[in-house]
Amino acid sequence: MATNDLESTVPESHKNKATVKALYTALALGDSAVVAKLLASDLEWWFHGPPRCQHMMRVLTGESDYSEFTFRPRSITAIGDECLIAEGWEGAQAYWVHVWTLENGLITQFKEYFNTWLTVREVSSPRWEVARASDMLWQSHPRDLLDRSLPGLLLAI
Repeated sequence: MATNDLESTVPESHKNKATVKALYTALALGDSAVVAKLLASDLEWWFHGPPRCQHMMRVLTGESDYSEFTFRPRSITAIGDECLIAEGWEGAQAYWVHVWTLENGLITQFKEYFNTWLTVREVSSPRWEVARASDMLWQSHPRDLLDRSLPGLLLAI
């Protein structure tokens, strides 16, 4: 079986998860060439949290280096084929969620939530019925911060 045949059997969500993991690894190593290859030149960006906590934006734009704030995902979860959610926390003061959207193996959209509880729900075609619990695709679960009060947001995808 040819290598291309093997690659075509790997689910897109697995390939995209590998891309996001490669991004965090490249950031940890300070490898800006690899980071640039993984991101679309017109990356769409969204941030929720205190302005002083826009750590990933500063790292990706070169305003600061990776050592200023280390992103170590505690979990990376695929939501469908194109969306991945990475979650991490560093002690009681820093909890973050990154939502990455990929197209054809390239990161095209990035949403960063800092010190915010996040719930992700599926919103397909408009419905008049009440949302069911099964519509929830993902929810924050920072084990170190359970006693802390954080604002909550709903992300509809």
